[in-house]
Amino acid sequence: MAQSSASPKASHPRWLRLTHWLNALAVLVMVTSGWRIYNASPIYDFSFPTSITLGGWLGGALQWHFATMWFLAINGLVYLMINLFSGRLKRRFFPLSPKGVLHDLWAALRGKLGHADLGHYNQVQRFAYLFVIIDITLLVLSGLVLWKSVQFPILRELMWGYEGARRVHFFAMALLVAFVAVHLVMVALVPKTLLAMIVGRKEPV
Repeated sequence: MAQSSASPKASHPRWLRLTHWLNALAVLVMVTSGWRIYNASPIYDFSFPTSITLGGWLGGALQWHFATMWFLAINGLVYLMINLFSGRLKRRFFPLSPKGVLHDLWAALRGKLGHADLGHYNQVQRFAYLFVIIDITLLVLSGLVLWKSVQFPILRELMWGYEGARRVHFFAMALLVAFVAVHLVMVALVPKTLLAMIVGRKEPV
């Protein structure tokens, strides 16, 4: 009797897992140091608890923030370029339509969205991942205005001036944190997705 030669299929390539975890670390540092910077000059009538901020003081937070800014930008650019030139961006993130997103969202809410093939993204995932790519890009661009406002006059005007860029940066950060929170909930509901992102393989079928 012939034995099955089926073996677990790689669902996430090594480069994807590496850039994912480096990006997760960069986002953690950027957000927590950014909260400490925000506390030094709040936009709104609240501040973040110092226990969840990074840097200890404004100067320290700025050093962490600026150093990690380059790390996040370069890592994100590598991720985007590999996706573009390998054709993965088109294969994995498209087609995408409002109808398809709503259909898959409704299926997910009813617990009827399949996760057998972790290498295949449903339309809710496609929308979410494309959104976070755009959101991080907006964070980087608005951060450039806050860092070098005089050197980027056109970008500054597109964001309604320096104060406008502060608000764009803040809301882009809030949306990123919301994405991470939802992402973690989804991982908790489908734990094998975490294993796939660590070892790059799914369970054999």
